Amino acid sequence: MIKVLATHIKEYKKVSLLTPLFTSLEVVMDVLIPWVTASLIDKGIMAGNMQQVMNYGALMVVMALLSLAFGIAAGRCSATAATGFAANLRKAMYRNIQSLSFADIDRFSTSGLVTRMTTDVNNLQNAFQQILRVTVRAPFRLFLSVVMCLLIDARLSVIFIVAMAVLAASLYKIITRVAELFSHVFEQYDSVNQSVQENIQGIRVVKAFVREDYETRKFSKAAEGLFRLYVGAESMMALNHPVMNLVVYGCMIALSWWGAHFIVGGTLTTGELTSLFTYVMSILQSLMMLSMIFVMLTQSAASGRRVVEILNYEPSIRNGESPRYEVIDGSVELRKVRFDYHSEESQDKLSDTISPAMASLFSPATAPHRKSALYDVSFKIESGETIGVIGGTGSGKSTLVNLVSRLYDVNQGEVLVGGVNVKHYDLKSLRNAVSVVLQQNMLFSGTVIDNLRWGKADATEEECRRACRLACADEFVETMPDGYHSKIEQGGSNLSGGQKQRLCIARALLKTPKILVLDDSTSACDNSTDMRIQQALRSQLPTMTKLIIAQRISTVKECDRIIVMDNGMVTGFDTHDALLKTNPIYQEICAIQNEGNGDFDESRQCASDMNTTKQDQELKGGEA
Repeated sequence: MIKVLATHIKEYKKVSLLTPLFTSLEVVMDVLIPWVTASLIDKGIMAGNMQQVMNYGALMVVMALLSLAFGIAAGRCSATAATGFAANLRKAMYRNIQSLSFADIDRFSTSGLVTRMTTDVNNLQNAFQQILRVTVRAPFRLFLSVVMCLLIDARLSVIFIVAMAVLAASLYKIITRVAELFSHVFEQYDSVNQSVQENIQGIRVVKAFVREDYETRKFSKAAEGLFRLYVGAESMMALNHPVMNLVVYGCMIALSWWGAHFIVGGTLTTGELTSLFTYVMSILQSLMMLSMIFVMLTQSAASGRRVVEILNYEPSIRNGESPRYEVIDGSVELRKVRFDYHSEESQDKLSDTISPAMASLFSPATAPHRKSALYDVSFKIESGETIGVIGGTGSGKSTLVNLVSRLYDVNQGEVLVGGVNVKHYDLKSLRNAVSVVLQQNMLFSGTVIDNLRWGKADATEEECRRACRLACADEFVETMPDGYHSKIEQGGSNLSGGQKQRLCIARALLKTPKILVLDDSTSACDNSTDMRIQQALRSQLPTMTKLIIAQRISTVKECDRIIVMDNGMVTGFDTHDALLKTNPIYQEICAIQNEGNGDFDESRQCASDMNTTKQDQELKGGEA
């Protein structure tokens, strides 16, 4: 862990090395001042020699100024090194997070990643700054103070050794207990951050359902958990001070008692006893600083492990050897694909627990593979086709299209784009060729045109306008105060759901991809707008392969073919008319919408189609 973290000091190595040097010089000055004080008392004040008082006094001023200068230099260098170290850590973590797949982000959770980049890095920054200064200052000061005590009077030094042993034993017990508590603190931080993040992102839903009190109680519960852990840790750390005071006062009493005897006996001077008092405080303060360092290092060690986990994490999806950089066309093929959001190992264990005899009792729809999001999916789409994907909630529609751009990797089988397994492509090249508009539409703070240019950084304004026309977004963008240069708030909060969806579609079209995936991306648009978008895509982009996930029949009715999903499997893949005749699930969807549970327009159209199909079947029966 330390080796990994140390590699991120980089350009701050020089100031990191200068900090201990300046700190050591500062300590030397601090330790020598009491020695000079003893000479000032014995040779100046006690001897009544004012010249010596002036000389030693001037020397002490110079040493104090030097100590101040070295301390300022050490503080500046340590602050620069620690801040730069933290900045490098955050940049490295953020860079690695950008390479994570959806599965990797699911594993760490968004709130967990935020905690690691904020709280954990802050702890490491503080720890590094303390290491550069305090871990040099405390041991060096302790060592020099003990040496000076031995030089003044070795007999009284026994008091310090006994005090150090008592203090060290007490602090060891405190530190071990605190380390255990701090290991749980940062796990609780994740819970607090998650509660805050969910509440702020969903604040409109919270207010719409009048759930403020519930969310407040939920957050309070997480905060109280963190409070209890911190109180326990801080309470143990607070024991440092009474133990320290007990040892300090004990040393002072012992020094006063034995020192007085030695002064009366003529083996110790008043100045030397005064210096010993100063060195006693210096020794015990150094021990206290060391104890705090150990506590801090224990606390930061937990943060360090969490940070290093991200820095060392190898993304589950990455380029293979000699990747291909060109996608020839927009054809898509899936061959016996199985995908599970959970580990493949756990899925295999599930299958292993069921005997072959029992497995034979399951129907295909209820067999153990139902735990997979997709199971045994195979189909082929020609380049330029418009394919609809429809099915119930949780049937695997979104999972299916996420595999095309390799946002997830399959557990079994193959996904081919342009006739090549997606694992053989360079990730950037593949994802530039596959433009995905996800269910969760995300716009960023900036202008309309800034958001559109996420699809193509160097797009001209005319290209942006054309994309918006295809997505039917131009009609509202041009009515905004500054048109394409109008401000969009964070998350697109100043736009409606349908407006955000249309801008996201326009942004995806700017990439001019070979494959366009619309994952229920017109659900917030009215039927008229939805139909106009579909017609524009079909007429203006005939060579682009289009995969359209939808809940409404009207959205996919005019597609070349339609994939019907159920329970992670493809139950039908044909035209609208053919599916109405042969696929029970597709018929059921039409029937449900016909009963008024869907959109009125499409329900009416679907009912008409079904009646036509029934009439055709009756005619065929009559002819027979």
